[in-house]
Amino acid sequence: MFKILDRYIIRKFLGTYIFAIVLLLAIVIMFDVNEKLDSFLKAPLKATIVDYFINFLPYFANQFSPLFTFIAVIFFTSKLAGNSEIIAMLSSGMSYRRLLRPYLVSAMIIACCTYMLSAYIIPPANVKRINYTNTYVKNKRVDYGANIMLMVSPGQIAYMSRYDNITKTGIKFSLESFDENKRLVSRLTSQSIKWDTLYNWRVSDYVIRDFVGDREYIKKGVRLDTIIPFEPRDFLISANDHEKMTTPELAEYIDRQKMRGVGNIKSFEVEYQRRYAMTAAAFILTVIGMALSSRKVKGGLGVNIGIGLVLSFSYILFMTVTQTFAISGMTSPLVAMWIPNVIYTIIAVVLYRRVSTQ
Repeated sequence: MFKILDRYIIRKFLGTYIFAIVLLLAIVIMFDVNEKLDSFLKAPLKATIVDYFINFLPYFANQFSPLFTFIAVIFFTSKLAGNSEIIAMLSSGMSYRRLLRPYLVSAMIIACCTYMLSAYIIPPANVKRINYTNTYVKNKRVDYGANIMLMVSPGQIAYMSRYDNITKTGIKFSLESFDENKRLVSRLTSQSIKWDTLYNWRVSDYVIRDFVGDREYIKKGVRLDTIIPFEPRDFLISANDHEKMTTPELAEYIDRQKMRGVGNIKSFEVEYQRRYAMTAAAFILTVIGMALSSRKVKGGLGVNIGIGLVLSFSYILFMTVTQTFAISGMTSPLVAMWIPNVIYTIIAVVLYRRVSTQ
């Protein structure tokens, strides 16, 4: 299925990609150590290595996978062009379309790895990394909430005056149930409520009022263990919570929060769309890089690498800007995350057609 030439290009592509990752990660480690040195000195060495760096490096590499892909294509293709290897391939009767095939195979390998990492492997690792930074660097965890109101299920509205995630306790809790005609049929109030596990809650000093027709039935008690379908993470949303969830968990969480009427989930929707958009970027930037660097230019390798860096950083900057628009509500997360891919796909098609007809 694959010729010797295909295997040669795939090996060069993936080898350069891994080399670029290793080189840039070494630089990132130096800057990160310099920036967080005081925090690293306070933390146990084992926690710094195992909980932080082992989980941070794959996270960073995956975040900038499009950049590494583009640099790899530009670098090794420019060397092939500089050594007249591409000229020899085309002179033998090979078309640009045929030459592009091993590039796309390599891009598919990178895209699959990128998606698997971002969707299933990195989120559990981010739990340890983020817990480490919250403990020793800067605490971004949200542990308190006030005036919390959300729909826990269709027809059920919960309210808490205040919730403390450290003690897992809320005060002045109420749970109102409505029928299909939006009439109040039951109301539970309690002085305090404590979260146990999953959906298990313990209410203290409670009063339950059931309304049946024109009658009201009242039940009081000191303690009641009950199941209420919500948990603290549904209303205490920290800055990095979206990075801790696998893609199926993220999709389920977004649907559940929309059903409950929670409005501050833009970062979760952006993260969900970003994982797919970054996967597609591997193919787009591969075509752009190949089209730019497959011809000899004055200035040689340096010019191609310079152009490649400008384009790759502009792509990342463009995606960052549109992500900000989505989080602020100026556009939908779907549009924001895919606009850069649409624009750069057009650039890729134009560049490929131009170089293939020369």
